[in-house]
Amino acid sequence: MKRRILVSGASGLIGSALLRAFRSSDYDVVSLTRGQGEGRIVWDPAQELSPNLVSGFDAVVHLAGESIVGRWTAAKKRQILESRVQGTRRLAEALARASSRPRVLVAASAVGYYGNRGDEVLREESASGSGFLAEVCRQWEEAAQAAAQAGIRTVHTRFGLVLSPEGGALPKMLLPFRLGLGGRVGDGRQWWSWIHIADVAGAILHTLNAEVRGPVNVVGPNPATNAEFTKALGAALSRPTIFPMPAFAARLAFGEMGDELLLASQRVQPAKLVASGFEFRFTDLGATLREICRRH
Repeated sequence: MKRRILVSGASGLIGSALLRAFRSSDYDVVSLTRGQGEGRIVWDPAQELSPNLVSGFDAVVHLAGESIVGRWTAAKKRQILESRVQGTRRLAEALARASSRPRVLVAASAVGYYGNRGDEVLREESASGSGFLAEVCRQWEEAAQAAAQAGIRTVHTRFGLVLSPEGGALPKMLLPFRLGLGGRVGDGRQWWSWIHIADVAGAILHTLNAEVRGPVNVVGPNPATNAEFTKALGAALSRPTIFPMPAFAARLAFGEMGDELLLASQRVQPAKLVASGFEFRFTDLGATLREICRRH
């Protein structure tokens, strides 16, 4: 018998990859979305969600949230925070009151939880850091407490830099690198914790079945410094990487987002995934970038 699963944010980069993975698995998928359509449950993350609408599912994957890409004006930051916290809280409260609760809730989070930590090796038990994204992630994870307190196994997938030919950060980097204008950002010593999109989908499927709970770092096992990432991307495209972007230029171009996404250092390890037996398909950065660049 197929297991019923509810997915929010199904049209996003991770949600789309997850739906493809579900097609080859034993799941009957329903989307939780703002728009009408077959196989969908309509919701407004800012409004209370009826427990009856989310009753009877075996598992729930919650990925919805405002994109963090763009200049972080006060209004943009408010949308980033509220879309995550309100939506997660509404969903968790509805699931907690449902007559037939899911066995597991997998709710998105991010490695931004750790803030800018230099060369420190970060695992799930590491303390939260400072900064806007760290505060967002803390409130985001806390918003799911109603589900956990109701006995639903709750997982917070802390996503790192997701590499995909179909969206996310990498395609935006490719044009300047293909033109030979790519280079490190700042001094290049900041750690980027990356993961291939196929491993993201695989890790989410794994958490649905493995007995893990709480925060789970969804990153590959081999993080790279920005300088290493830059060199590997240039090699994948057979292009030089001799045009660095100074830190002040990143701040000037991207504002606060530049500081927290491009210049922050997070050397994150997927300790819980490894301990629970997850097997990564993509562990070598150079080979991963070559595979993605061929497909893009």
